Amino acid sequence: MSGSEDIGVEVWRGGVNTWECDEMGHMNVRFYVVRALEGLVGLASALGMPRAFSPTAGATLLIREQHIRFLREALAGAALHMRAWVAEMGECDARLVQVLYHASGEPAASFQTVVSHVTPMEGRAFPWTDETRRLAETLVAPIPDFAAARSVDLSPVDCQASLERADALGLAHISSGGVLARDCDVFGRMSAEQFIGRVSDGIPGLAGLTRKTIVEAAAERPARVGGAVLEYRLIHLDWPRAGDRIEIRSGLARVDRRTQRLVHWMVDPDLGRVWGAAEAVTVTLDLDKRKIVPVAEAAQAELNARAIKGLTL
Repeated sequence: MSGSEDIGVEVWRGGVNTWECDEMGHMNVRFYVVRALEGLVGLASALGMPRAFSPTAGATLLIREQHIRFLREALAGAALHMRAWVAEMGECDARLVQVLYHASGEPAASFQTVVSHVTPMEGRAFPWTDETRRLAETLVAPIPDFAAARSVDLSPVDCQASLERADALGLAHISSGGVLARDCDVFGRMSAEQFIGRVSDGIPGLAGLTRKTIVEAAAERPARVGGAVLEYRLIHLDWPRAGDRIEIRSGLARVDRRTQRLVHWMVDPDLGRVWGAAEAVTVTLDLDKRKIVPVAEAAQAELNARAIKGLTL
């Protein structure tokens, strides 16, 4: 999967701290997004916006959507670096590519990040400057195959999420809490890693029964089992601010012989606002062999019977 290390510009370099790893033994998904956010600062600078994420910015980049593929585990102590470039640019928006690499040159994760060029406080979109367009032309490159969507559809979507519909479908309440000032960026909007991070915090409560069913039907039962995400699509519809409340409502959409597809809605439990929606393709993981646990036909049948029909973004 190598071959793109000479594309774009380097925007981040560092490593994986032990405290960033979760019970699965690898870097938690929230910290992948943190790396992407830091990398976005570097890419903005390369596009002629070096102060885009500072309190005095005249314009910034607002994330509308992220597609993430997790390609090779990043364990504690791993050295990583990120390169980024422009896939396409519209009048006020752009699709950016960010690739997190291991020291070996193998991709650890890829991001397709859709951003809008906006006023910092109001988030009002307005056209790119001529200078940014000129610099973007020097950074245009295609999306490599390993970063392309594989198991999720990136087509425009009319989000179906609502608090009322979550109740009607019986979506599980897996995580909730308030947004603190420390969770927000310099413009007062909740930082993007909070969505995926709060989903991650709530997953044990959702995935336990699913994993139990898969393990009990497996030809070889692993001694220790956990989970991993292969692919994610996250859509940000509105941005909570300090003092707002968040509730994650989630459900199993379907299962095949290798993967489980989950849908997560982030809602305001007080006013019913929809903050965002996400779709994740996950696997059950043998934690000792670091291999995917296949889903036997009997387990597929049982889990698909329990899945929420028609559950989408």
